[in-house]
Amino acid sequence: MRDKVEEVLEKTRPGLRADGGDVELVDITDEGIVKLRLTGACSGCPMSKVTLHNWIERELKANVPEVKGVEEVK
Repeated sequence: MRDKVEEVLEKTRPGLRADGGDVELVDITDEGIVKLRLTGACSGCPMSKVTLHNWIERELKANVPEVKGVEEVK
């Protein structure tokens, strides 16, 4: 599952990098929770929760059925 998650994250990175940010895969739990760290401009952005849940989580769930949710790790 990790490879599939990384593939999806690679597709989101250009959009994040365009705004000076990025995303790092920290862990995937046995329950299907993907733990991510937003970096760069994304780490302090007031819209980071929207980015994380409305964009990245949606993409992960649509492309990797085993993913049940996303959590941000600081």
